[in-house]
Amino acid sequence: MVRTNLKPSPAGGGLLWLLGTKTSYRLTSSLLPFSTSSSIFSAVNKHKPWIETSYHGVIPENMDTVLLDPPLVALDKDAPVPFAGEICAFKIHGQEAPFEAEVLNRTSGEGVLRAIGPVDCEAQKEYTFIIQAYDCGSGANGAGWKKSHKAVVHIQVDDVNEFSPVFQELEYHAAVTEGKIYDNILQVEATDQDCSPQYSQICNYDIVTPDTPFAIDRNGNIRNTERLSYDKQQRYQIMVTAFDCGQKRATDSVPVHIDVKPVCKPGWQGWNKRVDYEPGTGSKQLFPKMHLETCDGPLSAVKAMVELQTSHIGKGCDRETYSEKSLQKLCGAASGSTDLLPAPSFYTNWTASLLTDSGRDSDLIFRFDGRQAANVPEQVVPQNLTDQFTVATWMKHGPSPGLRAEKETLLCNSDKTEMNRHHYSLYVHNCRLVLLLRRDFTQVDTFRPAEFHWKLEQICDKEWHYYVINVEFPMVTLFVDGMTYEPYLVTDDWPIHPSSIDTQLTVGACWQGQCVFQCDLKCSHCYFRGSLSGLTIRPGKIETQKVISCLQACKEGLDINSLESLGKDIKVTFHFNPAQSVLVMEGEDLESLTTAMTKVSYINSRQFPTAGLRRLHITTTVQCFGEDTCVSIPDIKAVVMVLPPSEPRITIAGSDRLVRPVSDLRRATGVAPFRELRITSTVTKGDGILVHRPGVLEVMHNLDYCDVLVIGDELDPEHESLEIPHSSLMGKHLDATNSTSGISIYGVDSMVHYEEALRQVRYRNWRPAALTNRKFRLTCSELNGRYTSNEFNLEVSILHNSPPVEHVNHMAVQSQYMRPVHHPLMVHTLNSHVSGTPPVATAVIVICIAALVVIVVLGIYRLHSTHQDSSRSEEDGAKDPETDWDDSALTITVNPMEVRDIISDRRRAVGGGGGVQLPTSKADLCRSDRSRLVYTSCPH
Repeated sequence: MVRTNLKPSPAGGGLLWLLGTKTSYRLTSSLLPFSTSSSIFSAVNKHKPWIETSYHGVIPENMDTVLLDPPLVALDKDAPVPFAGEICAFKIHGQEAPFEAEVLNRTSGEGVLRAIGPVDCEAQKEYTFIIQAYDCGSGANGAGWKKSHKAVVHIQVDDVNEFSPVFQELEYHAAVTEGKIYDNILQVEATDQDCSPQYSQICNYDIVTPDTPFAIDRNGNIRNTERLSYDKQQRYQIMVTAFDCGQKRATDSVPVHIDVKPVCKPGWQGWNKRVDYEPGTGSKQLFPKMHLETCDGPLSAVKAMVELQTSHIGKGCDRETYSEKSLQKLCGAASGSTDLLPAPSFYTNWTASLLTDSGRDSDLIFRFDGRQAANVPEQVVPQNLTDQFTVATWMKHGPSPGLRAEKETLLCNSDKTEMNRHHYSLYVHNCRLVLLLRRDFTQVDTFRPAEFHWKLEQICDKEWHYYVINVEFPMVTLFVDGMTYEPYLVTDDWPIHPSSIDTQLTVGACWQGQCVFQCDLKCSHCYFRGSLSGLTIRPGKIETQKVISCLQACKEGLDINSLESLGKDIKVTFHFNPAQSVLVMEGEDLESLTTAMTKVSYINSRQFPTAGLRRLHITTTVQCFGEDTCVSIPDIKAVVMVLPPSEPRITIAGSDRLVRPVSDLRRATGVAPFRELRITSTVTKGDGILVHRPGVLEVMHNLDYCDVLVIGDELDPEHESLEIPHSSLMGKHLDATNSTSGISIYGVDSMVHYEEALRQVRYRNWRPAALTNRKFRLTCSELNGRYTSNEFNLEVSILHNSPPVEHVNHMAVQSQYMRPVHHPLMVHTLNSHVSGTPPVATAVIVICIAALVVIVVLGIYRLHSTHQDSSRSEEDGAKDPETDWDDSALTITVNPMEVRDIISDRRRAVGGGGGVQLPTSKADLCRSDRSRLVYTSCPH
């Protein structure tokens, strides 16, 4: 008997143990030989299962069943033998794949591949592993099982569109230039976290904002569909969204900002066309935010020129408008000059027929149109120019069309009658300035230089220039605006033969004997065409360069504000013209030059500048590397508006009545009518710091003259005078002239100095028997009459038999805006002292005083008639015991024409009886010796 014993492994029997171990069942037999048991199992399970060599599968995200191609099916040739022809299991080998295989039908061998857990395409898109099939063996216990060959399984995780597109930036920015059509302004980009190309790729972009001049393509490129205008709209904001290929839209749209820039035009930017300048503020920056746009051009050098155009202001720029004599005194010029073009007046009437242009802040200008001229009176003309003299004038002249060959005479001294000889003259011919200087045979009898020629652009440029000719014969030097020019041509001539013919000095033409103004008997082509101002001649002295520069100096100009703040590394060079009206800056570094340009400033040092526009003109040239020029920078035209200054109100205050006894007037010191004088000036400030009362501020400034005029009858130089000690003017920029009409103190100086000088003015009368009062009128001026004070009237009452009394003028007391001036208490009239006495006592006092007056008058009359000479001598020599008065210091030596020019030129109406009269001849001046006015050339 044969027994078969199938011994299972310790782990258990059947197919479960088979799948869990690689060891086969061991077939043992204690009764049968080995060959017998082996043949038994072989006869039951002869074939291995069979599967495909490879599989491809797809599993959607978040699903568990894999769709395989081909399907998972295992075949066994032992079928239909039970167990041996059946499939019991599929086993997966390799990586730790999250899958398992399950047998669906043992007989057919069908199986399925499932995911053990969720699969995520974004984590892993594909899986690859090995699978084998196992049959059920030869029996129920699974003994004798067989496995198939190994098959490769490729599984792809199928993506699900679970993510929306997201833009790379929170917002996008771009800039375009107006007027251009762009193919691509900028590109927006969105991404999708899905793993598959279908859902991770962005297939479309769209502009959400309606009605915009922009479009976007599927790649995110934005372009404009029409030309944009900077003036119409300077910035656009559009919203853009994105879609993936599964048409899932972005959760959030992205904003896109597009700035429209104006067309890049090289030039200066960040400047204002108008800059307001307030007087008294010093230097003000003109272009604090200016910068140069070069449109990214590579520059190697930049040159900028700033020009301040002031030719329409006064005589070429804002200068001091004091009188010519005041300016000469202020600049330290030598005395003795003669003004040939003074203001028209009763005593300087030779300029009355000339055309004037005096509407520019009291700056007197004479215009010559080729038909007017002025004969200077003989007593005004310097008789001997000597070998040293100076001629100075302001001139504005341009070429005359069709008249280029004619002479235009500024100044000519020629024979008055009979002959037509020119002794000296200054004229313009073909835009050349010529000085003719013929000597007399009495001075020299040889061939000597006679004509000096200068050819300059300034002569015919229609602009104001200051000309000074210094003559140190035979050397002649011309100064134009402070610059020195030597004559390019000097011609010689014989001296003039001596004769007894008088000469005539003419301004604006040349006098020809007994003819009218003409150079010959045919036509009058020697008339001047242009404008003149301040024409003076000074014999015996020449002017210094320092004085000439002072006389023509501009008070406004360009400046570099805070130059030290530019630092040592600034690579810009600066060039100013002498008048500081032109500034040139050059540099290689654009940033440095731009910084320097922001420091360019305007300054006007006048306390009361001329209001109005000043034009600015900026020209810029640039150079590029390897090229002469590259981009073109347009010129800039701007204006500086000088605002009107606050006009000062000059007020003269003090006692308007002074009562003095006869004895005070007879003293050598006389009386001081203006000893309580006070001069103040106030301005109205709308937004200034208030000192006295809202809107009013007291200021200090200069004065240029104060006139004391006699009201009524002129002074009688035989027994009265109005004078000022010379010592009172020492240390000040003041001079004084006096006459029978009054006294004038002139010169540019402070109000304090004028106060001090006026308080020293003395009135004397050494025969006041028939005089009861004298009236004076005081006026002061700043800037040659541009600002004038009130008319301060003062009456000096003479008491022949009473103590002195003073009267306070309540109408002339200080303004409520003036700083307080404390005066001693003064009574109003004589009766005010006795207003509290009884009426009877008052009558008695009045009768006594009347009787006393009669007695004193009779006594004085008798003394006067019997002892006139001795009395006059004693009165003249009388001295005040309390005052040490230097009588010699009262002598003031003046040029008689200065009396005419300064006092009479004021052109003020004087009230009272008769008008104010000045001495009209040398003899009249000499008769005023008692008034301490001495003319140096008086005949003896």
